[in-house]
Amino acid sequence: MALDRITMGVLGEFSSEFKITDLPEDKRFEHLAAWITARRHYSDTSFDPAELVTGNGGDTGLDSIAIIANNNLITDVDTVRELLDVNGYLDVTFVFVQAERSAHFDMQKIGQFGFGVKDFFGEGKLRRTEAVQSYREIMEAIYAASPKFRPGNPACFLYYVTTGRWTNDHALTVRADAEVGDLRNMGMFSTVEFVAVGSEQIRNLYRQTKNAISREFTFDQKVVAPEVAGVKEAYLGVLKATDFLKLVCDENGEIIKSLFYENIRDWIGYNQINGEIQKTLHEEAKDRFVLMNNGITMIAKEVKSTANRFTIQDFQVVNGCQTSHVLHDNRTLLDDSVRIPFRLISTKDEGVIESVIRATNRQTEVQGDQFFAMKDFAKKLEAYFSTFSVDQRLYYERRPHQYDSQELERARIITHQNLVRAVGAMFLGEPYPCAE
Repeated sequence: MALDRITMGVLGEFSSEFKITDLPEDKRFEHLAAWITARRHYSDTSFDPAELVTGNGGDTGLDSIAIIANNNLITDVDTVRELLDVNGYLDVTFVFVQAERSAHFDMQKIGQFGFGVKDFFGEGKLRRTEAVQSYREIMEAIYAASPKFRPGNPACFLYYVTTGRWTNDHALTVRADAEVGDLRNMGMFSTVEFVAVGSEQIRNLYRQTKNAISREFTFDQKVVAPEVAGVKEAYLGVLKATDFLKLVCDENGEIIKSLFYENIRDWIGYNQINGEIQKTLHEEAKDRFVLMNNGITMIAKEVKSTANRFTIQDFQVVNGCQTSHVLHDNRTLLDDSVRIPFRLISTKDEGVIESVIRATNRQTEVQGDQFFAMKDFAKKLEAYFSTFSVDQRLYYERRPHQYDSQELERARIITHQNLVRAVGAMFLGEPYPCAE
């Protein structure tokens, strides 16, 4: 089964990174599926997805298994005992994956997948590979310590990964719900979830593994925002500018560009507004910065807090790209008197994320068509452009000024407006009139 161009690009980059380019394509796809699904539940990036892959015939329909306990990836029974000795409890998540390169989801495969998971936890009548049997022994050791479960029984996730597109087909949904219901009826889990992962989700999950940076910081001057639908938690307050830069810079002190992926615009340089922000930092009364700046809005998929100490993971600066770059450029001028208004929002709801981006960016001068950069189609288009070899590549400028820091021929950079005009002229017969 031939993969689409974008998925092939993702698989190629992943294969090179993990040095598995010599494996057959179907096996490399299993490794990729294991990686992107486990990373949704496990924050450490040091593991090898090859440790999770179980598929090799006689695998009960399970291509990979990840068992995560107390944020540790468990690959042997001894680790379960060690966690009990050290922590005195077990907080467990099971992740099962079926990976198919097929361009569609199959009801029979869903049934096979669900049956394999039920057999894994049940009597175990199906023939197993050595890897699946090893993970079953770990599972048995975990449930032998069930009185130590915290906060409750383990969670169970079933990921069916293909290159197709999940459309909530009624028959497929009914079959998936039936398998989930059977697992829930076993009474072994706090939650059971079936997750369909198509080509777009593969791309999104892979990108998230690149952006899932974790940071710790002190956020003492804050208030808790009222409860909002779709938002796990949110905080409003002020943060030291020096502490903020530690969140968005790497170990070399350079800004991490990927943290601004969801921003409407990239850094546009010192226009009048950014020049005024810089001027404030050069003045003696730079402590007024907190009153004169619109601040930073950050959205994180995971937020953990103990008193004023916060840990955030998989986060994006969705508003405040310009302020962030000005602060970074003038970091030698910063001291504890320079603070910024700071919003921290914890949500995985894409609708909430989009509405926050729109609302916060409406407060500055942004052209309406620039919001197209937020759309999933625009991100997919950007990924498609990047699949071509360098000598043939054009660069889709999803966000204005995206490539300003790179030495590229301007003729190779295609703006959103010019792309729309080209499509209109070539496929719709509506050429854009040129100025005289």
